[in-house]
Amino acid sequence: MDSSDKWEIIHIPEKPALSPDHQPTVKVYASLIKPKFANTIVRHLCKIAPLEDLRHVKRVKKKILPDRGETQLTVILCLAPERHDHLNDSIPPDVQKLVDPYELSPFITEVCKYAAVSKEEWEEQSKIWPTSFHPPTYNIDGIGGFSEEDTQSICKFMRVVIDMAVSGHKPLVNAAVIVDPSVRRIIASETDQVYASSGDNTSTETSPYKETGDICLNDTLEKQNGSLSAVACLNLWNWSLQPHDTENCSLWHPLRHASMVAIESSSARDRHLFPNSSEIFGQDHVQPSNMDSPAKKQKTSSQGPDVQIDSGEETLRNPSMERPYLCTGYDIFLLLEPCTMCAMALVHQRIKRIFYAFPNPTAGGLGSVHRLQGEKSLNHHYAVFRVLLPDDALRQLATV
Repeated sequence: MDSSDKWEIIHIPEKPALSPDHQPTVKVYASLIKPKFANTIVRHLCKIAPLEDLRHVKRVKKKILPDRGETQLTVILCLAPERHDHLNDSIPPDVQKLVDPYELSPFITEVCKYAAVSKEEWEEQSKIWPTSFHPPTYNIDGIGGFSEEDTQSICKFMRVVIDMAVSGHKPLVNAAVIVDPSVRRIIASETDQVYASSGDNTSTETSPYKETGDICLNDTLEKQNGSLSAVACLNLWNWSLQPHDTENCSLWHPLRHASMVAIESSSARDRHLFPNSSEIFGQDHVQPSNMDSPAKKQKTSSQGPDVQIDSGEETLRNPSMERPYLCTGYDIFLLLEPCTMCAMALVHQRIKRIFYAFPNPTAGGLGSVHRLQGEKSLNHHYAVFRVLLPDDALRQLATV
């Protein structure tokens, strides 16, 4: 099988990949020290000049002098300013007090600014100054690769997304499908509902993909002018240019991106299936349901031979089943990378994995412009993957 006929799933890491031999650095003050003073000096420095943003950098560098067989120790004293006129004048007073008692000779050197995310990066960093390397650990399926069965399942749901995006839509819109991966069933599926006149939209705006170098997309969607004009996550303010539709104002709204509508649909499903849990659902003692709980394994109706949609009949017959907590443990499949608003909404929904086919160079929240999956301050993190489509799927999109 030709490579163009295959699907490929690529993990989008929490920060952009760096060339191992082009690591960003910061300047620090360092000094040779006598081994007998090492413990005392390091204890003092950890109190008066902690390296809070350089926890991956080892404070002391050890080197064996080959000619004499002696151990040479060099310690990082503190961060150095980008510009300095006189060396001694720019060293903090507390650090300066250590210079004479311990016979220090400060000089400026560089250390790597960021922690290594691969063994290759770590090896290159250690040539500059020793750093610690902790391989990324994720308890999320797919980071280390997918099984053949999982890959086929992902491709099937991405096919559903493509069919939704092109079915009855001219120009193209984004589509979102929320899936319970434990039973491989669709929980919600929606498309953009921002532009009421999207079916008649004849906008000839230049696509934001024109300069991205994304050859796959240029070869398909760029063939028609305005083919991306109704994708809400790409054109965040295009809704303001649309004719005001008073009759459909409750439906057509600037915030009704595909992800947001799918989240709303999933929530409506839960309210329907668990009508008696609304009063206690928001309280702290309500815990997320287990991925393998009966509430997640419900009867389904078939949509074709490979895709199933949750019907909820079993839950309605058994009202004692526990209501799932938001979208905990679910996957979402999208044609276009979500904007930052949608990406943050998926954080709040506790989505487990996000799969998208094409990047969003104008407002992408998961790799193109921002990377919310790497924002340490958030209380939930998901794994993000890009799915490279085969030629037949690209041709299907090109016909829109």
